[in-house]
Amino acid sequence: MRPQFIQSLRVAALCLLSCVGSAAIALEPGEVAPVLPLAGVSGPQPVPVAGKLTYVDFWASWCGPCRKSFPWMNEMHRKYASKGLAVVAVNLDQERSDADGFLAKIPAEFPIAFDPSGEAPTRYGVKGMPTSFLVGADGKVLEVHAGFNEKDAATLEEMIQRHLGAAP
Repeated sequence: MRPQFIQSLRVAALCLLSCVGSAAIALEPGEVAPVLPLAGVSGPQPVPVAGKLTYVDFWASWCGPCRKSFPWMNEMHRKYASKGLAVVAVNLDQERSDADGFLAKIPAEFPIAFDPSGEAPTRYGVKGMPTSFLVGADGKVLEVHAGFNEKDAATLEEMIQRHLGAAP
């Protein structure tokens, strides 16, 4: 099968799952997040980051809301990395060149991990793009958020501040 056709099938499946639900259940608060050693830009990238509050975001180059979430994640990384927040975005494109094209237009100031096999979203129970998990330093899921738009930004930042113990 052609890679574009396979990618189209993947998009259709994720859209269908996010609209009508699925047998796969997303991780919920209190559950332990799977630790996955994925390939990163400059070597292995652990997801989540051990011993840190970690914002794990699943994204793909074809995801429209992901284009809006990256500038926000850059801002969160700049504001809160020194206070203990790690931001890691897990790319799910089958072709690395698709992710590289996205990142050339919208650079990330935080680590990027790559999972073309789709193991990570399966283990996390991701149903649509983007989906984010806030994982505590103890490895347990604290919050789950599907989608992204500008209206989400303030609520998501307050969530991060609350778990960091920072004043809003």
